[in-house]
Amino acid sequence: MQASNSVGIVTPQYVHIDKPLHLISGTVLNSYNLVYETYGKLNPERSNAVLICHALSGSHHVAGIYADQPKNVGWWDNMIGPGKPIDTNRFFVIGMNNLGGCHGSTGPASVDARTSKPYGADFPVVTVEDWVETQALLADHLGIEQFAAIGGGSLGGMQALRWTLDHPERVRHALVIAAASNLTAQNIAFNDVARQAIITDPDFCGGDYYSHNTLPRRGLRLARMLGHITYLSNDSMAAKFGRELREGKLSFGFDVEFEIESYLRYQGDKFADQFDANSYLLMTKALDYFDPAAVYGGNLSAAFRVAKADFLVLSFTSDWRFSPERSHDVVKALLDNNANVNYAEITSSHGHDSFLMVDDYYHQLVHAYMNNIDL
Repeated sequence: MQASNSVGIVTPQYVHIDKPLHLISGTVLNSYNLVYETYGKLNPERSNAVLICHALSGSHHVAGIYADQPKNVGWWDNMIGPGKPIDTNRFFVIGMNNLGGCHGSTGPASVDARTSKPYGADFPVVTVEDWVETQALLADHLGIEQFAAIGGGSLGGMQALRWTLDHPERVRHALVIAAASNLTAQNIAFNDVARQAIITDPDFCGGDYYSHNTLPRRGLRLARMLGHITYLSNDSMAAKFGRELREGKLSFGFDVEFEIESYLRYQGDKFADQFDANSYLLMTKALDYFDPAAVYGGNLSAAFRVAKADFLVLSFTSDWRFSPERSHDVVKALLDNNANVNYAEITSSHGHDSFLMVDDYYHQLVHAYMNNIDL
């Protein structure tokens, strides 16, 4: 039985796009599929639509459960539903799996009609700009001319920023949570080490592991373990695991001894069983490439001159991968353009993962902001 504030059982929907998509890389995809979910009802004026953009390993399954998978809860279920911060009694909420993903939208594991084989490494590199264009096409398909709000955390927040630049007339509010206007050199370095773990796995087979009936499981496992460390904070790891030993004593070997080692290996194994390695490469590269100020000589204020939306920008004190200072840069650029910006820095011990957690103050901020949106 579902809680009264859950959206309950949900069903993915699919749309086939025949319109050629000209990617930033110069490649053209003549057709592709997109998978999405919706929660709540679109009002007669079609003015209450909210798009939720997912982060690196997310998907279209943002809220609710599946009838045949009751334990598969949407990744932001604590944020979206009746009476929740993004209230489905007021809003029609959409989640979409990005192009290049591995949860239903066309990606490396999809069959290329030209070869009748999976794309594999031949799937083109995609960017945040490309994702925004496909999201806009989905909005067209659903008859939505303008979103009441577009938001997300981390890479999802970057997509919300990009929307305000590429389609400024189509978004009234942007929720930019635990995000930044570009990656630091350190973040790019983390992503490259993760990619190298995958690419150098002997079972990667140049990205064509589908036809070789292999899986670069070891590389993907290591990539996830590395990524997971950066999503947490030192305080959260210390509080949850400390230096606890699994067996209560040292074994003087190289197998799992500390609880944190056990946790990371569990997370790595779980992820390797669920996510496609080629999709992981694409998602991290899209993160690396995101930099709206690049065409303005690094002037972020110039980049935001076209933005018309109102903004809610949130950061978390213990997030060292996307630190509050990076959000400050975004806020300053917006204020330089006289944008309407609400900003809060939230005290949290959960690191970058804070945007996924239940936190009363955080949720109250989002709830209050969303409730003030005119429909």
